[in-house]
Amino acid sequence: MKTILAVVALFALVSTQTFAADAARGQTLYKTCIQCHGANGEGNEAMKAPRIAGQHDWYIISSIKQFKAGIERKNPTMLPFIKKLSDADIEDLAAFISTLK
Repeated sequence: MKTILAVVALFALVSTQTFAADAARGQTLYKTCIQCHGANGEGNEAMKAPRIAGQHDWYIISSIKQFKAGIERKNPTMLPFIKKLSDADIEDLAAFISTLK
C-alpha cells in the first residue's frame, strides 16, 4: 500500500511540475502563435488550429518537437513558426501556454 501511495504522490508531483522555464519569455514567443491559436489559446476552428489552453507543459513540448521533426504530426502551416525554436524556446513557450486557462 505504501508503494502505491508513493507512486501516486510521485505521479502527481511530476504531472503538475512545470519545467524550469521562463514563462515571461514564453509569452513573448507566443505572440507569433496568436494569429492561429488565439490570444488565450482558445484555438480557431476556421484555421484548423486547436485549443491549446489548459494543456500540460510536457504535452506542449512533446507536440512542438514532433511537429518540428515531422514525426507523427505534420503541419506545413505551423512549421515556419517553430522550425527555428531551440529546446529552451520550446520549454519557455510551453511554460507560458500551460498557464492559459
